[in-house]
Amino acid sequence: MKTKNLLMMMMLFFSISLFAQTADDKKVINDAANAKAEFLKASPKMQGYFDDAKAYAIFPNIGKGAIIVGAASGNGAVYERGVLVGMANMKQLDIGAQIGGKAFSEIVFLKTDKAVQQFMTGNLKFGSNLSAIAANQAPPSFDVTYTDGMAVFTLPKEGLMAEVSVGGQKFDFDDFE
Repeated sequence: MKTKNLLMMMMLFFSISLFAQTADDKKVINDAANAKAEFLKASPKMQGYFDDAKAYAIFPNIGKGAIIVGAASGNGAVYERGVLVGMANMKQLDIGAQIGGKAFSEIVFLKTDKAVQQFMTGNLKFGSNLSAIAANQAPPSFDVTYTDGMAVFTLPKEGLMAEVSVGGQKFDFDDFE
């Protein structure tokens, strides 16, 4: 039984490292620009979110792996009113009926001063009460409301995963000084 659990944990961390972004800021910034273009290609109406948000974080390469317990991580670029102001790290942990591995991009739009402050001080966490919308599968009206000053969109990249889970994400922000 211990060998089986060890093997499952090794598979989980291998799949995360396979898809996760490196911490090289220049690469993350370049990948974030490409991810933004892919989001806009998937849904041009998303430009309104970029225009309206006080700040947003683009995580171009998030890797997730799961066997009952899931974990994901990725690095991103943070923009205030379209100007690059720092880098961020996202960690996710969840539990439920899930198995597999996947890679995806994520954008977190922050519309209120409170949401921006919480994000930039590392106090922004969200759980199962806030769901992310897949940008390439949004309804034609694309009317997504902000919850607590935040809207989250994801764009699948690759992988295969079946999941029904609950959990949360935590963000850490490092500004350029």
